[in-house]
Amino acid sequence: MEIQKMHALLKSSVSEKRYIHTLGVIEAAVMLSEIHGADKEKAYLSALLHDSAKRMNDSDMIRIAQEEGFPPDEFELTSSPILHAPAGAAVAKRIYGITDPEVLNAIRSHTIGCVSPTKLDAVLFVADFIEPGRKPFQGLYEAREISKTDLLAAMKMCAKLSGEYVIACGGKMHPTTIKMINDTEDLI
Repeated sequence: MEIQKMHALLKSSVSEKRYIHTLGVIEAAVMLSEIHGADKEKAYLSALLHDSAKRMNDSDMIRIAQEEGFPPDEFELTSSPILHAPAGAAVAKRIYGITDPEVLNAIRSHTIGCVSPTKLDAVLFVADFIEPGRKPFQGLYEAREISKTDLLAAMKMCAKLSGEYVIACGGKMHPTTIKMINDTEDLI
């Protein structure tokens, strides 16, 4: 599918606010890919489709994720805000025809991170957090600055800040996110 058709389809399937967010994530992902030597086209594509399942109901997200080989773990099954990531990888594969495993994995892990991130995984994870349309909050400016020089440190900082927010709202941080923060070495 051509990029213009992907944009049109995505724009028709997400809210206007989500589409604007997506454009911001694309901008941040392309910038980070250029700085850190990740594949720019893959960064663009993963950013474009990262929230493609956001409007689906939970049962549909679970179904498509399982059918396309991205089964949600037990934690994701109980958390709609992160369930859209495995479903998004499935939507990217089934509806948009994406077959590149690196793009699909970046989409799959963009909410909780991963322990051995590729540059693309880190680019999308950080870009989703620092995109220019985000309303300012404590730590955002610092995350944006760190992302320009140290992608892994930015990924960990974004994960910590997201986790703190989840905990402040009465939730729990995903075990993979905790492991990523504590154990990930500079593998990217």
